[in-house]
Amino acid sequence: MSNPFDRSLRLDRSPAGVGQTPAQASRASRSAEPAETGSGAGSASAAAEPAATGARPVRVFLVDDHALFRTGVKAELAGLGDDRLEVVGEAGSVDEAVVRITTVRPDVVLLDVHMPDGGGRAVLDRVRSRQPEVVFLALSVSDAAEDVIAVIRAGARGYVTKTISGRELADAIVRVAGGDAVFSPRLAGFVLDAFSDRGGARSVTDPELDMLSPRERDVLKLLARGYAYKEIAAQLFISIKTVETHVSSVLRKTQLSNRYELSRWATDRRLV
Repeated sequence: MSNPFDRSLRLDRSPAGVGQTPAQASRASRSAEPAETGSGAGSASAAAEPAATGARPVRVFLVDDHALFRTGVKAELAGLGDDRLEVVGEAGSVDEAVVRITTVRPDVVLLDVHMPDGGGRAVLDRVRSRQPEVVFLALSVSDAAEDVIAVIRAGARGYVTKTISGRELADAIVRVAGGDAVFSPRLAGFVLDAFSDRGGARSVTDPELDMLSPRERDVLKLLARGYAYKEIAAQLFISIKTVETHVSSVLRKTQLSNRYELSRWATDRRLV
């Protein structure tokens, strides 16, 4: 196949250029060469520009047991026209989520905390053991401290409530994908309280903690991490009734009144 650049040189040497001196012919040849090369370089640069300046969108996966909610989130994100995001899949159960996330390999998973077949923690535990690079952002109706602390300890990068706007959610997804930790207002305080070293090192012995039996401590640890009674029973191989008995005993000994206070009490003593 003939080369267009070769043809341009041949045209310079055609009979129409007989009157040219060798120097003129040489200048004509050289003037043709940069024009062709410059055009080619410009085309290559233009073709490469999107790859150089256009970042790949964040691949998002939705996990929620309510199909209507998943549909609403997808519609909200699509309606923003935000080319930073791409929804690549969804799931309505723990098992379905684990299989599909493993297959699709998204960047960020929007995760409901409470689901009937094990909850968001089960998805976190099973996926992170296989794909630690996947980032999780909890998206929940709950703003309870024990839920926030439990899911962050399990490995989620952030926690936002379902009152968040579409634009705020999009920004939160991009931020956690970039390595930031993101929380709805007020929720960050729970995490800071749980992870801060308040009061310095504690005494090796704690009279209040010593009041609890080893099994009561086991139950309290799981309770403070956000486990439901049914999940605690399964973890410790005891009945739900036995879990309830231990919780009642701990509440009585500590003179506390609810799960939230127990979670804070356990966190203060580094049980979580």
